[in-house]
Amino acid sequence: MTEHPDVIATRNAYDTVAVDYAALLRDELAGKTLDRAMLAAFAEHVLADGGGEVADLGCGPGRVTVHLAGLGLDAFGIDLSPAMVEVARESYPELLFEVGTMAALDLPDAALAGAVAWYSIIHTPPERQHILFAEFARVVRPGGWLLLAFQVGDDVVALRHAYGHDLELDAYRQSPDRIRSLLTDAGFTEHTRLVRAPEHPEKVPQAYLLARR
Repeated sequence: MTEHPDVIATRNAYDTVAVDYAALLRDELAGKTLDRAMLAAFAEHVLADGGGEVADLGCGPGRVTVHLAGLGLDAFGIDLSPAMVEVARESYPELLFEVGTMAALDLPDAALAGAVAWYSIIHTPPERQHILFAEFARVVRPGGWLLLAFQVGDDVVALRHAYGHDLELDAYRQSPDRIRSLLTDAGFTEHTRLVRAPEHPEKVPQAYLLARR
């Protein structure tokens, strides 16, 4: 199957910055109270429903994956970037990390009690995001949970230098209402929405949507 140019660009960019990205963001959650609160709420809902496997989709260097595991979840990570997966495996050898694409996950139907896409839908153009949500709905069991994080807006940010490297990467800011609509079309029901003010060095508000399959 031919890959879209944005998929290739995303992989190349994160392969380039993997080590520096991991070092810079390793402890970021420690200073983000509301981010941790949304992850904790997700974990509590999954555990209250009996637990099960949870996928961190677009896991990068594994910092959210290990946080989910620390909340008592059976968490593993999937990422498009082989270099990110290598960093994650080295950093957290006790957890499972695999290379894969969110648009075509190598998972059985209804395999997951929940999934997290933590700022990982942002590099997929809006016109193809419905493909991601349909795939999330396929792998999350009925009654299971999905947590999304993304930047709020309706524009695209062209990243040409980040984490100390030159790169070619676009990031799409999202409307929470539009994302809710896409989730509804895919078979999810919005449960909780949080939009918080930007914290340095963020430029725009940050959104978190918790939805149930």
